[in-house]
Amino acid sequence: MVDITAKDITLRTALAQAVVKVGSMETIEAIEKGKVPKGDVFSMSRAAGFLGVKNTALLLPDCHPLPIEHTRIDYEISGLEIRVLITVKTHYKTGVEVEAMHGASVVALNMYDMLKPIDKNVEILNIRLLEKTGGKSDIKRTA
Repeated sequence: MVDITAKDITLRTALAQAVVKVGSMETIEAIEKGKVPKGDVFSMSRAAGFLGVKNTALLLPDCHPLPIEHTRIDYEISGLEIRVLITVKTHYKTGVEVEAMHGASVVALNMYDMLKPIDKNVEILNIRLLEKTGGKSDIKRTA
């Protein structure tokens, strides 16, 4: 891992997204009405995302274990697409971009897993960093 001992502790934030596309409006309706056989897709996927964020350093060898002080997961539905937005914050010596993107990917995979019995056309379109603050460089929201 990179030596971060000389870095300053600052507020670090990251906003990441994943987009999950379903095959039909019936799938969207099943999610919204709580009719998915495996359970509440948004609640279960939110819980999975929290675990993904907190366990990033266990799965990615160069990521430092760090204290996660805040995680927020939101969903936006537009047509057949569900946009997952994850905000992660900490006061630490290194950023939380990978934690936010990892959380977004875990949310998307959990949604895929829960929806595959009712929709064979679910796909994950993209996972990306939208914004980060803290440290040497900031990236402003791109979408």
